[in-house]
Amino acid sequence: MLQTGQLAPAFTLPDADMEMFAFDSLRGRQHAVLFFYPKDGTPYCTLEATEFSDHEEEFNRLNCVICGVSRDDCLRHADFRDKNGLSIRLLSDEDGEVCKKYGVAQMKEKDGHRKLCVVRSTFIIDKSGIIRHAFYDVNPKGHAAEIYRLVKELNGKEKVAC
Repeated sequence: MLQTGQLAPAFTLPDADMEMFAFDSLRGRQHAVLFFYPKDGTPYCTLEATEFSDHEEEFNRLNCVICGVSRDDCLRHADFRDKNGLSIRLLSDEDGEVCKKYGVAQMKEKDGHRKLCVVRSTFIIDKSGIIRHAFYDVNPKGHAAEIYRLVKELNGKEKVAC
């Protein structure tokens, strides 16, 4: 598991439009909220993605980008986005390598088979690429509002430091 104060692992993943997104491209320019979720289309994942999407403009005003990551493929992400009117970027980590880097992948056994599962988790990462908040096993209801408050605090501290 990653901790506050650590450098966020760099990665490049395709989004729902199959365009490659390099997370390091944000460094020095924007804060980021990176949320990991188990599966497109499930009730809690839909709730979480919808809440973040509904508040995306507010995050943008704080110079913060929101990205959702799951192991679903790009086509499934596109269907999920279009069906639910999502505007946030959804990234596909089919092989689970980024999930492993962020400590959100867990092996679970079901019906005698071991499967890599994603623990719902959120990271607030500042412009320098430092993890300022790490949340594992997140309850999605109202989560976007709490994350927004923390990003707003982060922006306030940044202005004071200047």
